[in-house]
Amino acid sequence: MNNVNEVVQLELAQSWRMQGFDPGTAPAECSRLAFDDRFWMAAEVPGDVHSTLIKRGIIPSPYYGHNDQSSRWIEDKEWWYRTFFEYSPKCQEERTKLTFKGLDTLATLYVNGLEVGRTDNMLMSHSFDVSGLLQSGRNTIAVRFDPLAAYHKKIEPLQWSSYSKERPWIRKAAMNFGWDWGPRMVTAGICGPVILTVWNEARLESVYARTVQFDQTSAKIALEAEVEIGGNRSWEDYFNKKKGLEYTCRFTLLDPSGELAASAAVSMDTVIAGGPLKLEAILTVPDPQLWWTHDLGTPALYELQTELSVGAKIIDVRTERVGIRTIELQTHTAEGHPTFTFLLNKVPIYAKGANWIPVDHLIGAIPEAKYADLIELAASSNMNMLRVWAGGIYEKDIFYDECDRQGILVWQDFPFANALYPDFSRNFMENITREAIDNIKRLRNHSSLAIWCGNNEIDWLYDMKLSAGDINCPFYGRRIYHELLPSLLSVWDESRPYWPSSPFGGNDANDPEIGDRHNWQVWHGSVYPRKAGEVPVINYTVEGVSFKNFKSDKALFSSEFGLHASANRYTLEKYIPEGQFHLGSEEMAYRNKDTNHKKGLLLMEGYTGVPRNIEEYMNYSMLTQAEGLKYGVEHYRRMKPYNSGALIWQLGDSWPGTSWSLIDYELMPKASYYYARTFFHPLLLSLVYDEGEEVQIWVINDRLEAITGTVRLETYDFSGKLLYAQDICVDIPENSSFQAAVLKKEQLLNGNPLSRTFVRLSASNFAAPENTYYLCDPKDIELQAAELQVQFEEMKGMITVTAVGSLVRMVKLELPREHVRCSNNYFDLLPGESKVVAFTDPQGHPVSLESLVVSSLNDLL
Repeated sequence: MNNVNEVVQLELAQSWRMQGFDPGTAPAECSRLAFDDRFWMAAEVPGDVHSTLIKRGIIPSPYYGHNDQSSRWIEDKEWWYRTFFEYSPKCQEERTKLTFKGLDTLATLYVNGLEVGRTDNMLMSHSFDVSGLLQSGRNTIAVRFDPLAAYHKKIEPLQWSSYSKERPWIRKAAMNFGWDWGPRMVTAGICGPVILTVWNEARLESVYARTVQFDQTSAKIALEAEVEIGGNRSWEDYFNKKKGLEYTCRFTLLDPSGELAASAAVSMDTVIAGGPLKLEAILTVPDPQLWWTHDLGTPALYELQTELSVGAKIIDVRTERVGIRTIELQTHTAEGHPTFTFLLNKVPIYAKGANWIPVDHLIGAIPEAKYADLIELAASSNMNMLRVWAGGIYEKDIFYDECDRQGILVWQDFPFANALYPDFSRNFMENITREAIDNIKRLRNHSSLAIWCGNNEIDWLYDMKLSAGDINCPFYGRRIYHELLPSLLSVWDESRPYWPSSPFGGNDANDPEIGDRHNWQVWHGSVYPRKAGEVPVINYTVEGVSFKNFKSDKALFSSEFGLHASANRYTLEKYIPEGQFHLGSEEMAYRNKDTNHKKGLLLMEGYTGVPRNIEEYMNYSMLTQAEGLKYGVEHYRRMKPYNSGALIWQLGDSWPGTSWSLIDYELMPKASYYYARTFFHPLLLSLVYDEGEEVQIWVINDRLEAITGTVRLETYDFSGKLLYAQDICVDIPENSSFQAAVLKKEQLLNGNPLSRTFVRLSASNFAAPENTYYLCDPKDIELQAAELQVQFEEMKGMITVTAVGSLVRMVKLELPREHVRCSNNYFDLLPGESKVVAFTDPQGHPVSLESLVVSSLNDLL
């Protein structure tokens, strides 16, 4: 046996079995090697109990009807997992480590019948040194998951915890206990990969790379490798034994084309007692290719290879994908005025995107393809930032890998949401310290990761609840966000900014004039302005919840705002029992987890009119959401550079419900998604008009180069007659917002009523998409009967839609199949105009158009 051994990693993904028991009734020998588990059910790892029971036909889909209620018994059971694997030791000093990258949540781990540890945190990985416990040949791992109920009985609930008093003490995805967009579904199981690591001499525990400076000719990358040795020895004993051998860490950086960009080697000639060995180096990279968001450039990724050697023998290798880029958060301008602007590679950017919640309540079983599809949809709608919300999880590696690859920045919340947390408990603080370090080290190499944020809404809501008299206790948890987390980041990741909470800044933590802001005046009716200590006021009226309140918001950065809309017909019909798919049914109401269903009706009452049936509900809610978000985002973008970000709540859904999402659970985009392709485009033509005001035409340029060209404004009546046209010459500086023209309403109308007027903006000599407007609300528009002619090109998966007779409002294309992509949908056509729409499948499968339904708002006349 050579006394130098390479590191071997084995993923234990096969042969898992699972069984549930009433607490305390499982056979005593469940954990032992000889236990006969052949009558247990096969289970997938990673996964969860719910998904296994669904797959085995033991429970129906909990998303169908009210089935989540009939699945509640799962959280009261004790669940066991078992597997076996073969092991052949190569030498006496071999070391073995068993790592679970996700355990949900109260778990006890056994190896060959011996308890090796217990865990109480779903949000981190857990490693166990099992050296000496494994035997040559067959070995068994058993995991027992205890129900949370007994744990909750032992703790004192804190005064404030939204949606459930149980969750603050337990480190588990908060949304599992229910939220205002999803049901309670308390999961359990092995929700991440299980890895057995075997080594002898030493291994690379982690590698950290960060850009410290760059210019056009070169960049400097700081590198740090943390090394763990094998066996049960101290570093001093280890090096005394191996005296005379040279230990080397070599860093090699390959550029995006695979060519050598830079390399460096560091020798282990100095050992510091009492801790892991950290080796540091600086790479100088000539002619660096910077990582940019996809809208500003290429998200260039280098490959960093790190080799750990002893003598001439390589004993461990790690490969990372890293980008050369810097990210900063500017909170004051050069003149000292407040701002909230991200600087990517020293360039101020406008953050456009959405908030991200877990893409399924059954987190452990989410397929990686769903991550890739959803992030690709975000990029295709011109988003450049996603905010990982605090009530979910630190996302899986695939999420950050895809954001790196597709050029989307990530705002990362730490998982503390809408509650008080017990920072007075030493055990709790030690637990979340381990959790934070584990995830900081896991995520810090990702180019996409732009900011760490301490919590969601806690600082803001604590003041509001205290002022309202809902609570009368200290701010439990404050030490976490304002002391612990920043101190940990100062050690483990100083390469990106930290922000204590979202929203945060100013007198009231939701102050529009300092920091970031959540605008829930729209939809939730929160009345602003407000000062700290003032009793919060809610205005549930048509005017109080209207999206036209966005116009008064002077936020520096809007990190949450949104409006509800129906899911698509296919998604609703798939999960609603027969006979219940109608407006006002209990099953439709069950899809909506918001606290007051009146808000959506108030919004539609003031904009489209109240829907009379399910068809009008789907259309009116989607139109209200799409036009409302357009109104808000364009307002924020016109304020650039004063405002520097708009993140919509929310991108996708975790179950098939009615919510604020732009894309429903089956990955079918709503109308707002197609609108986002325009209102988030780097080059935006925008018209703003409100009753009694003049018409303003704006051009927003997020590109890093100036644009020169012509904006054409055209006004039509609904018969297609051109009422007015004007060409506006524009010369727009890079990265700016510019008011191109101010016109009188009467010019555009040319004697035509507002209710029958259609306005279009288009560009020449620069690639801004067309943008369209009506000068009054849909409830006041006088639509006329019209016809849609549809020509099919089945072999190409394409159709051509033509309007006949009158303007057609909101052409809707419905194909009853998930995942199909439309090149366009929910658009308007003047009579005689045509639009070609292509249908594609992300996996490249042919798309049949046989069941396609084409409709419009005109059909509802």
